Amino acid sequence: MKHFSIAIHGGAGTLVKGMMTSELETKYKAALKMALDNGYSVLSQGGTAVDAVEIAVQILENSPLFNAGKGSVFTATESHEMDASIMDGKTLNAGAVSLISGIKNPVSLARDVMEKSEHVFLAGEGAMQFAKQLHYTLEDASYFYDEFRHQQWLEIKDSDNFQLDHSVKKDSKFGTVGAVACDQDGNIAAATSTGGMTNKKWGRVGDSPMIGAGNYANNKTCAVSCTGSGEFFIRAVVAYDVACLMEHKDLSLQEAANEVVHKRLLNIKGDGGLIAVDTQGNIAMPFNTEGMYRACKTSEGKEEVSIYK
Repeated sequence: MKHFSIAIHGGAGTLVKGMMTSELETKYKAALKMALDNGYSVLSQGGTAVDAVEIAVQILENSPLFNAGKGSVFTATESHEMDASIMDGKTLNAGAVSLISGIKNPVSLARDVMEKSEHVFLAGEGAMQFAKQLHYTLEDASYFYDEFRHQQWLEIKDSDNFQLDHSVKKDSKFGTVGAVACDQDGNIAAATSTGGMTNKKWGRVGDSPMIGAGNYANNKTCAVSCTGSGEFFIRAVVAYDVACLMEHKDLSLQEAANEVVHKRLLNIKGDGGLIAVDTQGNIAMPFNTEGMYRACKTSEGKEEVSIYK
């Protein structure tokens, strides 16, 4: 049997240990473990990498602890705008959605774009029309209401400030969610989902739904899901850069991921991290911030659920 593995993340940033209560830490680790175990279960039963990353991300989207799906942050207009993407390393097929609202699991809509449309990326009203055509149930705004998120927004509303919710606020929930997996057939996939920035304006889109920037998968090299300051990840085309270094410079997964996160991103003052997997089931989870919610599990018995370095 081939090695198989999965890695997930729930965001990176200034996760200051002193501000994190042990009770909250326990909740985060339990949510990460639940997503990890469900994704791993798909792989252990012979399921595909695409199925595994979708299920893992769905579970993180269903938790109010992370900035995706249910826990999405508020925009400048006190609404929610969510982004997600998914990519199949075997076929290079990909699907992405941006600026959507009311969708419980944006990652599933991204997968439907990949499998049920001729396109890769649908945004805003068009993406919502596509969802309606597929009979998606739209959740009421109250489903996405979270008291902490609302307080976060109230502090900076009516200002020109915006914040990646893994900066400034140091006592709680941070960032994007994502998953990468290698299945028993040696196929890999990546999925990423986010609620964006608190108080964001003008339909701002980060790296999460952008294929090659925040999410990428190719059986030739690796599958990558990123988290951090999206503008920098877009400029550095981070997810694809990791794959490029493997393909053209013959670097290992770990070497390529480290080069991008600890050198190339830092050179342009970008902060964040990523999770990556190759077709041998190797995993890399580098980050250049104080912490990154992350977890991984392999068929060889390795399991890790961590927050700090």
